Amino acid sequence: MAGNSLDGPHGARIYRIGDSGDAVAEIIGKLQRLGLLESGDHHVYDEATAQAVRGFQQARGLMIDGIVGPQTYRAIDDARWRLGDRLLTYVPSHPLTGDDVASLQAKLQELGFAVARVDGIFGPDTQRAVTEFQRNMGLPSDGTCGPSTFKALQRIRPMATGGRPDALRASEAVRAAGPRLSGKTVVIDPGHGGFDYGWEGNGLRESDVAYDLAARIEGRLGATGVRAYLSRGRDQGPDELARAAFANETDANLCVSLHTDGSMNPAAQGVATYYYGADLHGASSSVGEQFAGLVQREVVARTDLLNCRTHAKTWDLLRRTKMPAVRLEIGYVTNPHDASRLADPDFRDVVAEAIVVAIQRVYLPPEQDAATGMLRLGQLTV
Repeated sequence: MAGNSLDGPHGARIYRIGDSGDAVAEIIGKLQRLGLLESGDHHVYDEATAQAVRGFQQARGLMIDGIVGPQTYRAIDDARWRLGDRLLTYVPSHPLTGDDVASLQAKLQELGFAVARVDGIFGPDTQRAVTEFQRNMGLPSDGTCGPSTFKALQRIRPMATGGRPDALRASEAVRAAGPRLSGKTVVIDPGHGGFDYGWEGNGLRESDVAYDLAARIEGRLGATGVRAYLSRGRDQGPDELARAAFANETDANLCVSLHTDGSMNPAAQGVATYYYGADLHGASSSVGEQFAGLVQREVVARTDLLNCRTHAKTWDLLRRTKMPAVRLEIGYVTNPHDASRLADPDFRDVVAEAIVVAIQRVYLPPEQDAATGMLRLGQLTV
């Protein structure tokens, strides 16, 4: 509604063209300070603001819609911080986020200190890396990055060369986990839920399709000895931050988020898979990218859905999960062909099997792997 922000799912505020007020003025001011919008004293979310938001979203690997929802709002706020602007420390109840944290993580990684991922979140692994750096530099090793630590970081040249240490550690963790599925933990995240139905079309709701598919995957994983957890109940709709927190609490090996897509254009169709990446700092999940490729290829090989390929994004569930995570957009409910396939229980079984096989293939060494589309549930290493 013009003049005011709208409420999105879970009561989240959403800002778009025609909105005004203090929050919109704050958004505009931050975009101006980032150099994305011309200076001026205006408080209305106009087309120029929407264009600046779209440019920001594209650069940050977010959904490009020109609308400021909770995730875009947080990303705009994170972008204002530069390394040295503030004291950086670990706050368990509310970890600091921002571009300054990502810069710190990237610098520590270049220097050879173990940072699990350059994600702009000051978590316990970042605190440990800061503490180790301080200890090596003869500084008070309190894990807090203040003026003396900033100065020391500026003086030291990179020590780690010849590859990304985080990618090497992630690959080694997969190898060390072994090829057997039994004993591993996988979180399955059915998108939307509760009063948030997601896309609707041709008699289908995204939230319903996602939950049904998640239940089919859960059953198949359970039969192989995998501890499989759903991130929500049938009538629940937690936000992405809560879903990521749940996945992290399970200490899962992998996370699969399930969605369908939709469009105002009924001709839009196909399947795509997303992984963490496209960050301005060059951060990405190497195992997540591999996993996304396996999921995409297995689904495409076993179905007649159009191949829309894999893509890097910085969505909250992909960025904030500690384990490799992917998001599968399995067809468009607004497309008659895709919707007819998604409505078929047998088709959902095929997709469920494809995802379970892709999970297995993450852990198979090359000599035990099979060609895409050839491995069946009965052949899995349990």
